[in-house]
Amino acid sequence: MTATPPDIGIIMGSQSDWATMCHASEVLAALHIAHETRIVSAHRTPERLFDYARTAKDRGLKVIIAGAGGAAHLPGMAASMTILPVLGV
Repeated sequence: MTATPPDIGIIMGSQSDWATMCHASEVLAALHIAHETRIVSAHRTPERLFDYARTAKDRGLKVIIAGAGGAAHLPGMAASMTILPVLGV
């Protein structure tokens, strides 16, 4: 059995953001929408963020949901590197 490629990417700045971002994952799972979750910090792992955002469309993602506590750097930086819609949380 082959897994369905994700349509939506959920990214967060750190593991502590999962308490907020898990709700998006739960809703998508309930709707049977394929998605992935990743920790990509705009501050601690900027190269990982750049790679994630720049390759998102080619990997088949259609939307990115980005959230990080304290500041809006993660969604803003992700949006600057992709033509996909980025929803900031």
